[in-house]
Amino acid sequence: MTPISLSGLARSGTGQSKITPDPAPRAGFWASRRRQQAVRFLFVYALLIAGAIAVSIPFVWMVSTSLKNLGQVFLFPPQWIPQPFVWRNYYDALTVVPYGRFFLNTIIITGISIAGIMLSSSLAAYSFSRLRWRGRDVVFIIVLATMMLPTQVTLIPQFIIFRNLKWIDTFLPLIVPTLFGTAYQVFLLRQFFMTIPLEMDEAARMDGCSILGIYWRIILPLSKPALMTGALFAFRFRWDQFLEPLIFLNTPRNFTIALGLRLFQDQNLTNWNLLMAASCVSMLPVLLTFFFGQKYFIQGVVISGVKG
Repeated sequence: MTPISLSGLARSGTGQSKITPDPAPRAGFWASRRRQQAVRFLFVYALLIAGAIAVSIPFVWMVSTSLKNLGQVFLFPPQWIPQPFVWRNYYDALTVVPYGRFFLNTIIITGISIAGIMLSSSLAAYSFSRLRWRGRDVVFIIVLATMMLPTQVTLIPQFIIFRNLKWIDTFLPLIVPTLFGTAYQVFLLRQFFMTIPLEMDEAARMDGCSILGIYWRIILPLSKPALMTGALFAFRFRWDQFLEPLIFLNTPRNFTIALGLRLFQDQNLTNWNLLMAASCVSMLPVLLTFFFGQKYFIQGVVISGVKG
């Protein structure tokens, strides 16, 4: 039964009593719902903060170690705040090995690789998403199937081919394969291209635009978020690449940053403070590119529906 308040009794013009329900229970219901939602939000935020702290611990330890003396690295309990701050570790880390040379080699390999990946992958994605030709879907499935092959499976055949071509200890084995695109980038860009209305292609054809003209003047300008997302993924992968440079590069003058960091370790001693300082410097380009490109990154992932 609905509780009745005395204040709800009122006389109408006909002399009959008018009964109104007490609004207190409904107000209490909404207050309870708000409290439940507040508790739920607090619980979710607490989990997110705890997860963020757990993920940040290795990064904080790396920065802390980069500013310590070698004797303070393995103290127990850990000394999170260095005493004193040894800023010279960064200077030593960049001068004890030819870090500038490694940095330049990595920029050359990464820059050319990104340009080749995005150009060839966007062309393939344009064909799979906007053009109609026999066997298109079958070929696309085969392209996606190549993502199932681990890199280690094809590494030995690639090494034999590059050795016969006399490409070992050059940048060519790290650059040339990227000029033909990657399956992941093709899939990412295809998903985005399919969200662009086909009516735009038809209107461009009526104005006399060719197939390549539609690709260059219509599709690419409208696909900046997806292109930026693909470039960020490719940059992160190529910048941190270790296995392929380790196999194909021999002389230190051709080393990338990933291989250069390995020089801080030897059979008897590892300079952890210098290694962490060099790692912090090598990580800066990745952080900066993601920081300045996160708007395009999030927009491209949301629209294309692909998560990396």
